[in-house]
Amino acid sequence: MSTNAAERAYAHAKARILSGELEGQLLSEGIVAEELGVSRTPVREAFLRLQAEGLMRLYPKRGALVVPVGPFEAREVLEARRVIECGCIAAALSDPTLPATLNELLEQQSHAVGTERFTLLDAAFHTAIVEAAGNSLLSTAYSGLRDRQMRLIAMAVGTMDGKASEILNQHRDIVRAVESGEAEHVRALLWDRLRHVYEGIVE
Repeated sequence: MSTNAAERAYAHAKARILSGELEGQLLSEGIVAEELGVSRTPVREAFLRLQAEGLMRLYPKRGALVVPVGPFEAREVLEARRVIECGCIAAALSDPTLPATLNELLEQQSHAVGTERFTLLDAAFHTAIVEAAGNSLLSTAYSGLRDRQMRLIAMAVGTMDGKASEILNQHRDIVRAVESGEAEHVRALLWDRLRHVYEGIVE
């Protein structure tokens, strides 16, 4: 079996799951194999990896169910993000390159509305704030949330009218507060941003 084929199948299926495109759907190894022009074996290996990550549940002879995001998982992600993102603001503001980094990501995100890249850039925006704090333990913990974070943002943007525009406006406010060095204001904006984007997902 080609390792490259297995990696390609894994990356293909995972990207579609994180985009929210396959939420709650039952996937067939044969269909994915046909889409990629590979045998079923690498697709089966990819599905096993995704099951280990909690993104799929395999049913012999039936296919693989993309596990829906439950309200409890969404709440846990929201709480974890609040602790890490809001907790690192004071340290993050000491990085003089942060405003420029956030402005660049915001510019890219504004041109990516309606595409899968929008979600990637949303994650990158918030990751840049955490990385600016210079704490490797926080960065590692936050990176572990990345997949779930992207999936939840894709759900929010895909199901609520005007959500992308709202996210961009909130990001602009955050950048302005970062540029002013107002730690408490940045924290308040971040928490407001997180609460609003998870509305309708977290019960």
